[in-house]
Parts: sequence; C-alpha cells; structure tokens
Amino acid sequence: MIEVGTAQFWRATLALCLGSFMVFSNVYITQPLLPMLANEFQITPLQASWSLTVTTLTLGISLLFFGPISDAIGRTQLMLGSMAGVVLCSFALSQVSSFEQLVSLRAVQGICLAGLPAIAIAYMGDEFGRNAVRVAVGLYISGNTLGGIGGRLIGGFVGDWLGWQEAFALMSLISFICLSVFAWMLPMSENFSPTLLRPKRVFADILSHLQNPLLVLAYIIGGLNFFIFINQYSYATFLLAEAPFNLPASLLGMLFLTYLSGTFGSAISGNIAAKIPQPLVIALGCLVLMLGTLVTLIPSLWTIIVGFLISAFGFFVAHSSASSWVSQNARHARATASSIYLVFYYLGASSGGFYLDPFWHWLGWHGVVVGSLIVLTLTFILSVGLYLRSRLSLATGQGCG
Repeated sequence: MIEVGTAQFWRATLALCLGSFMVFSNVYITQPLLPMLANEFQITPLQASWSLTVTTLTLGISLLFFGPISDAIGRTQLMLGSMAGVVLCSFALSQVSSFEQLVSLRAVQGICLAGLPAIAIAYMGDEFGRNAVRVAVGLYISGNTLGGIGGRLIGGFVGDWLGWQEAFALMSLISFICLSVFAWMLPMSENFSPTLLRPKRVFADILSHLQNPLLVLAYIIGGLNFFIFINQYSYATFLLAEAPFNLPASLLGMLFLTYLSGTFGSAISGNIAAKIPQPLVIALGCLVLMLGTLVTLIPSLWTIIVGFLISAFGFFVAHSSASSWVSQNARHARATASSIYLVFYYLGASSGGFYLDPFWHWLGWHGVVVGSLIVLTLTFILSVGLYLRSRLSLATGQGCG
C-alpha cells in the first residue's frame, strides 16, 4: 500500500489533483459567463444557468455507471478514456453557434466528466493506506477547488476579452496538456481486485448502501450543502453584474478566487479529523458556511468577497470530510459508495437553482440568503445526527457495513 510521504504517494496524489483540476475547470467554465450568455441569447438567468446545471446533472447520473464499471474492469484506463472525451467535447463547444447546441454538448461533456470523480477516491482506497487516504482525499479535493477557480477565471477573462467560444477553445488545449501529464504520472493499479460486472450485483450494492442510514445521512448532507453553495455563486454573478457593482465577466470570474480558502480547508480537513470525529468536522463546516452566508448581507463588494471566503472554507471542510468518511466506512463496493455520494452531490448542484430562484425573485440576494440558511440549518442538524448515530453503531458493533 502507498503510504504518506513516499515518492509514490506524491506522484499518485499530484496526478489525481491535476486530473481533478482539468475536470472541474471544464465543469465550471460557464459560471462567470452566465450574464453574458443570458444577454447574447436573450434568455432568463435560470435558463442561462442550464449551461452549468445540465453538466452537473448528467455528471451526477453518470457516476452511477462509472463506479460499478471500474469495480469490474479497473480504474486507470477508464479515467483516461473519460478524460479524453472531455477534451473532445471542449473543442466541439468552441464551434457551436446556438444555446441549444451548447446545452446539448454540455450534457454529453457531463457524462465524460464523471469518469475521474467516480473512480479517483476508490483508486485511493485500493492503493493507499488508511492514513494516506485521509491526507490524499483532502489534497485531491483541493484540486477540485483549484479547477473550479481556473475554469471560472478562464471563462471570465477569455470570455470578456475574446468571447465565450474562444474560452472553450483555450480550455480544450489546457485539458489536453493535463491529460497527457496525468497519463504519465499516475501509477498503475497494483492492489485492484476486479469483480464481474453483474447488473443484479450492482443494483444490490447500490441498494445496500442506500439502506445504510449512516451512509445515507452523509449523502444527504453532501448533496444539500452543494445544493446551496454552488448556486449561491450563480446568483451572486447576477447580483454583482447589476448596479451598483456593474462588474464585467472578467471580474465576476475573479469572485471565484474565494475558492482558495476552500482549497486550504480541504487540505487541512484530514488533520482536523485526526483530532475530532469526522461527523463533527462536517458539522463545524456547516456552521462556518452559515456564517459566511450571513456576512454577504453587508452591502459592500469587499464584505461579499469576505463572506464567500468564509463560506468556501466551511463548505470544503464539510465536503472533504463527508467524502472521506463515506470512502472509509463503506466496507464493500467502495467505488459504488463514493459514486452514490457524488450523485447526491451533483444532483444537489443541478437542482439548487430551482429552489433558490423563487427566493431570488422574492427578495433578491436577501431572499437567497434566507433560502440558504433554511437548508444549512438542516445539514448542521443532520451532521450532529450522523455523529450520534455513528457512535451508537460503534458501541453496538454494527459498523457501516
């Protein structure tokens, strides 16, 4: 097994972080472009957001398939093939001329984007020691945040400078470079044990995980937190594009630099979990996310930025801990268990806009904050419940199964 601090650990972890950067930069490239797309195609903010939500929707659904397939045929080749599909879709997106074509291709791209996130943590579970998994997952998810930042900066700056089609063209080139380095750096699986791909067994694995109340609690918490967090950013782009802020797409992209605090939060989440139980780390992250949401109510650009810095830190501490908790506590079909977590996670991302839209039309940004706090209070309560139930399971010797 690969242990913390070894050359193999850093080689594998850096490769997965680079792959994560590529995937999530492609996912989020359209987010700072939403006001531009709404204006160019004469569509509503909710319709423009489909350029992002359709990608997270197909990504989330596809995770159910990539995880079980990787349990049967292996991890590395499937990750490489799906990432190659992402590169091709990025280039094709630079050639479209209508919003319908853009949304259709983004849906296909979402399927390809699911390959790496569905398999990466299962790969770590196979190849890394237990302590190494905790550290590597935090670093890997920090790669998610850097990818989210990079994609939004590319979308914002290149879109503002040259146009949204050129932003996709540049992204396809960057993605090809990332794929090439990933293929060179990632060690082949040595501890993977294939299982026959039996649809009935896949369904049984999914059902068994969904019947486990501890895992389901973690799934719901992760999904609802992302349900709010990612869609706050979408509505913030419309808030800041309007008076009195009037920010262009390039500066809207810079709002996502606040993800850097999330990068730090992900990286240290494993160290925090070494001191207190992971469910309490998740609860702590929920509280910090609520605090950051409240800070954005102060009507100043700088306080809004500070609020998102706080929110990003809290969200990614909670997300890293929940994702790692699922990987460590699923006793069988780890890739399937991790995939189900990410299904909840991305279905939350694709549906949160519909939940927040009435609040936006009701009270603008103040309404978004109200709607957010309702859900975040629930996730905090569920996190405490996860801690209490996991303690009870340990005391009775049931485990997570």
